[in-house]
Amino acid sequence: MGNEKKISILLVEDEQNLHEALKLNLELEGYEVSSAFDGTQALKAIQQEYFNLIILDVMLPGIDGISVAETVRVQNNDVPILILSAKDSSADRVLGLKKGADDYLTKPFNLEELLLRIQKLLDKSRKLHEKTSLGDQYQFGNNKIDFKAQEAMNMHGQHIQLSKKEAMLLKLLIENKNEVVTREKILQAVWGYNVYPTTRTIDNFILSFRKYFEEDSRNPKHFHSVRGVGYKYSE
Repeated sequence: MGNEKKISILLVEDEQNLHEALKLNLELEGYEVSSAFDGTQALKAIQQEYFNLIILDVMLPGIDGISVAETVRVQNNDVPILILSAKDSSADRVLGLKKGADDYLTKPFNLEELLLRIQKLLDKSRKLHEKTSLGDQYQFGNNKIDFKAQEAMNMHGQHIQLSKKEAMLLKLLIENKNEVVTREKILQAVWGYNVYPTTRTIDNFILSFRKYFEEDSRNPKHFHSVRGVGYKYSE
């Protein structure tokens, strides 16, 4: 794996022994595991960090797992959620999946099966996030960007030196043309670590792009902020 970032999993389980056992096994598989023991802790962690996957017990003190899943989805966070439940009625399973879980596993479960399901969810999530990749250069209007050289030429013929993060963010937005890219996705793809810079940080990048590439930065045609959701590039 070299210096690749470890896949991070949030484990939300209030039963101490099971929590320890799962954490240990997940770490042995090479995952980075953060712990939460109730719904409130879980939601706090999800707001502060980016996770590749959440393992969520249904029966939690305070806010239950189903409500946690629902809240995560309401916030437009598309992180894969695997629900663990001691209840095996199909009504519970349907409710869990309806409220936003991607998979549902009944206790007691086989560890091997849990690990396989985690792998499947992570693969699926990765495929969804891998958009058609752009080449090294891109042109829109009279603007040209060279991602590899980290430089651009705007409509006025001005030469712009881009920082690495600027080039990465531009590429991400353009690859998802006409689609809103959530703040979570931007933070994962561009910042790539588990600490959130503030929304203002991304806003400042968008303001810079408008200055560089828009004819009228106050009435942007290309770089848009979608309040509370994320950011969008359109031609």
